[in-house]
Amino acid sequence: MDNDFSAFVARWRVPFGFALGIAYVVFAQPTVPLLIAGSVVALLGLGIRAYAAGHLAKDQDLAMSGPYQYTRNPLYLGSLLIGIGLVLAGAQWVLGVIFVLFFLFVYVPVMRREERKLRERFGRKFDEYAAAVPLFIPWRKPVKHSNEKFDWKRYRRNREYEALLGYCVGVIFLIAKILLR
Repeated sequence: MDNDFSAFVARWRVPFGFALGIAYVVFAQPTVPLLIAGSVVALLGLGIRAYAAGHLAKDQDLAMSGPYQYTRNPLYLGSLLIGIGLVLAGAQWVLGVIFVLFFLFVYVPVMRREERKLRERFGRKFDEYAAAVPLFIPWRKPVKHSNEKFDWKRYRRNREYEALLGYCVGVIFLIAKILLR
């Protein structure tokens, strides 16, 4: 059952996210101070995602350097911060609650599903890493597992610039909503 649910949310997370995005477009009521505050939070999330993407060699090796020393899921942590920042900027607290619930409902099972795959693929190496590094919230002292450096080629290969473009579109939309009032 757990596998069925995690497969379901993995498959439907993007359409659900688009539905939430449409609600955001309709109901967002940004103000300049909240746009600034929300942008700072979202930029922190973008930075975490960018840093993680430069350390991630998808389907090749277990990422354990950079932000992966603090959390096993820095990309999702960055996404959560981007979402919280944009919700804050849009000044709709109900959407903020819905977003956080959506995130927990969708991404916790997705993280667990991805963990099962990593455990199957990397075995003991993953178990040792998982025992030392938190699943999501970085609350422990980092454990250095690798000396890998940030790699711009990985960043580009992982197409992380798309998150930056999405953020820019979101901010432009919010600025337009402020100016058109």
